Amino acid sequence: MISYARARLRPVLPACLLAACLLAVGLLATTAAPTATATSPGPARPTYALLQMNVCSSGYAGCYAKTEYPKIVDEVVARTRANDVNAVTLNEACSGDVAEIAARTGYHYRFATVVYRGAPLPCKSPEGRGVFGNAVLTKEAVRATEDAPFSVFSGVEERRWLCVTTARGVDVCTSHLSTDGEAPGTANSTQCAELRQVLAARGRPTLFAGDVNRRTSCAPDGHWTLTDAAAVQAPGIQHVYGDLTAPRLETEPTTYTDHDAMVVRAGLRR
Repeated sequence: MISYARARLRPVLPACLLAACLLAVGLLATTAAPTATATSPGPARPTYALLQMNVCSSGYAGCYAKTEYPKIVDEVVARTRANDVNAVTLNEACSGDVAEIAARTGYHYRFATVVYRGAPLPCKSPEGRGVFGNAVLTKEAVRATEDAPFSVFSGVEERRWLCVTTARGVDVCTSHLSTDGEAPGTANSTQCAELRQVLAARGRPTLFAGDVNRRTSCAPDGHWTLTDAAAVQAPGIQHVYGDLTAPRLETEPTTYTDHDAMVVRAGLRR
């Protein structure tokens, strides 16, 4: 009788253990599910990217030999494509070259002619490349454009600012300030103060990038400042200002100009 009873109980115990295990696994799965949901990341903020370059393209400056024209044009096109930026700001550019860059990249552009000795300065070596100035190129369509000279400048070269409003609702601005130093009372310091006012009044998300020929910032209150202080060539005098979120800077050595390139990526507020 004892042997018979044991024989009948043996199959019952594994079944009970199996049920208990299944119940425990179910409870663990139910408990773990809310934790996985709670740690799921939200959607990433959209970003906006900008490339800044001083391209030394007039044909008059001592740095022009390094451009090995037209290699500087090819370099701007290559960096625009490689970095997949939303906007490009160019200083010391030529209007014909900017038009070519826009055609090759599919970007929209606006150009601000700089007056030199009272008239537009035709680029040379070779000729037929348009006139000297600054430019903004954008992947998105341009909805509005503003540009104006500063109230003062040193020497024979006028200095002016250029801003565009893009279809994405971001304003992109550039300028190239005078080279007479940043001490109080210089043309550069006056231009810096005027640029600060221009940027403060935009009223939309704004990015400024340019060769400001100074190390202290011209950014208005509420805007961050990034500089090319880590550049190999002429460090610290190209700046980017903005009021977008979480800006990140990459400085890229250039081959065919005397300033390194700056690539800035920042988040757009929803």
